[in-house]
Amino acid sequence: MIQHRETFLNNVAEKLGRERRTTGVVRPNYRYKPQLDVMKDHTPDELVSVLKTQCVAIHTDFKETKRDGLEAVIDEVLGEFQATSVITWDDPRFSEYGLSHFQAREEVDVWDTGSESQSVELAEKADIGITFADYTLAESGTVVLISDQGKGRSVSLLPTYYIAIIPKSTLVPRMTQATTAIHKMSKDGNRIPSCINFISGPSNSADIEMNLVVGVHGPIRACYILVVDM
Repeated sequence: MIQHRETFLNNVAEKLGRERRTTGVVRPNYRYKPQLDVMKDHTPDELVSVLKTQCVAIHTDFKETKRDGLEAVIDEVLGEFQATSVITWDDPRFSEYGLSHFQAREEVDVWDTGSESQSVELAEKADIGITFADYTLAESGTVVLISDQGKGRSVSLLPTYYIAIIPKSTLVPRMTQATTAIHKMSKDGNRIPSCINFISGPSNSADIEMNLVVGVHGPIRACYILVVDM
C-alpha cells in the first residue's frame, strides 16, 4: 500500500511551477552523451588491465586463470584467507565452469531456496562466500550481482570474506553499459529483480573525519578471480 502518493506528487509539481504530468512523458534524447565514449574503443585485454589497476585502489586481490584452473585458484585463495567454510550461489555457471565437484565438498554449502532453508544462517557463519559476476565494471572495479532464485544476496554480504568469479565476457567499461543492459531487460519485458548489487571490493566505511573502518557492513577482504572465457 502506497500512502499519500497523489499528495506528494502534486506537491512536487506545484514546487516546480507547473501542472502535474500523468501522460506523454518521453525519455529525453540528449544531443551529447559523453558517458558512452569513455573507454568505448578498449579491447577486452585493455579492460582487464584497467580492472587490475582499480583493484589495487579498492584493496581487492586479483587473480586470473582459465576455466580448467579455476578450482585450483579458488583453493589458493581459501588458503590465503585461511577459510574452511564456504557458501556459494546455486548458479548453473558453477557447473558450466567445472565447479560441481567443488560444490559437493563437505565444507561447501550451496544456497537453498526451500521453505525450510537455513542458507542465511549458514552465510552468516561461513568464512567465505562465492558468486559469479553478471556484469563487471572495469573503471570502478565493481561486480554487478543480479539477485534471482538460487542467487541469495547474503552470500556476498554476510561471510567474513568474498570471492567474485568474473568471466572475462562480463567486462564492460563502466556503469553506463551495465545500466543500459538492465534498462533493455526491462524494455524487453523481462523480469527485473528487486535487488541488484553493485559491489566494489571489501566493505569500507569512513566517518566525517575520514577514519576508515573495514568490515562494518560486509566482508573484510575480497578477491576477484577473472576467468578467460572468450
